[in-house]
Amino acid sequence: MIALPDLASLGLFVAAALVLLITPGPAVLYIVARSIDQGRRAGLVSTLGVHAGTLVHKYLGAAYLVFLGVRRLLDRTTSVTSRRPERRHLHRAFLDGVVVNVLNPKTALFFLAFLPQFVMTARGDVGAQILGLGLLFVGLGVITDGLYAVGAGTAAHWLRGNPQFVRSERWVSGSMYIGLGVAAAFSSTHRK
Repeated sequence: MIALPDLASLGLFVAAALVLLITPGPAVLYIVARSIDQGRRAGLVSTLGVHAGTLVHKYLGAAYLVFLGVRRLLDRTTSVTSRRPERRHLHRAFLDGVVVNVLNPKTALFFLAFLPQFVMTARGDVGAQILGLGLLFVGLGVITDGLYAVGAGTAAHWLRGNPQFVRSERWVSGSMYIGLGVAAAFSSTHRK
């Protein structure tokens, strides 16, 4: 059975988790970029990938983001004009989401430093409490990041009609990934 802390501690956990989750970091910016690039569906699948990575930290993650940016800069296709991503693109969006979050040191720090503060040994099975809080965090993350995906995917419909955006999208997306990778490599505090 999954155990949760008392209502006051649970409320504090949810509030603190939501602050962490809605503060944009590499995962949120990845979801937004994917949503703008391939639409809501790919953004939502990316969200699932990011949070699957949560369930499974600094320089590997940074290198991967730079790799994604360089790959996008070198890609000569204009994917922003495509209407629906193919199934293989959705699979790739999910796997990229997993990798982005598995390589995100904030995920490990959250589960090693933040979450244990809400576990109360007097309330029983510590493992069940950690599982319950972890699943709650993942659920909240899917909701908040899903909102980013839907918002960015919706904005993409407007942006696709803007010829200047269509011409510059590849450079904007690629530069965003590279910037995130460099920022992740040199930052001492980490956000999701």
